Amino acid sequence: MGPIDYIVVEFPGNRMTGEGLPILVDLVDRGLIRILDLLFVRKDADGSVVGMEIADFDGDGALDLAVFEGVSSGLLGEDDIEEAGKALEPGNAAGILVYENVWAAPFATALRRGGAQMVASGRIPVPAVLAALEETDAG
Repeated sequence: MGPIDYIVVEFPGNRMTGEGLPILVDLVDRGLIRILDLLFVRKDADGSVVGMEIADFDGDGALDLAVFEGVSSGLLGEDDIEEAGKALEPGNAAGILVYENVWAAPFATALRRGGAQMVASGRIPVPAVLAALEETDAG
C-alpha cells in the first residue's frame, strides 16, 4: 500500500463548481491515487457542521459526484468531520478526501524489502515553496 494522505478543501459560500472533478477522476483512472473516503460538509452560521448530499455543482443536470457515490472505507469518523469543521468559516462548505498514493506503493515496498523504514514525512505548503524559490531567484 502507498502512503495515505488527506486534504480538506474549503469552498467559500458553499460555491462548488465541480471544475476539479475531471482531474480527480483522471488521477484515479491513471492509477495514481485510490480514493478511500470522500465526504462533503458545510458549516452553518451557528457553527454546526453537517454532511451534504451529492449534488449537481455545475448545473448541467448531471450529478457531478455520482462516480464517487458510496466511496467510503470507514476511515473518516464523526470526530474527523468535526475537526475539519474547525478549519471552516461559517457559511462555507468543504470536501474531505482521503486517498492512497498508489504510484508510491512499489517504491515503498522495495524500500521495506531492503529493511528501510520511514522515520518522518510531511508536506511543504505551496506558498512556502514559491516564496523560497522567489527568494532564491532574487538572490
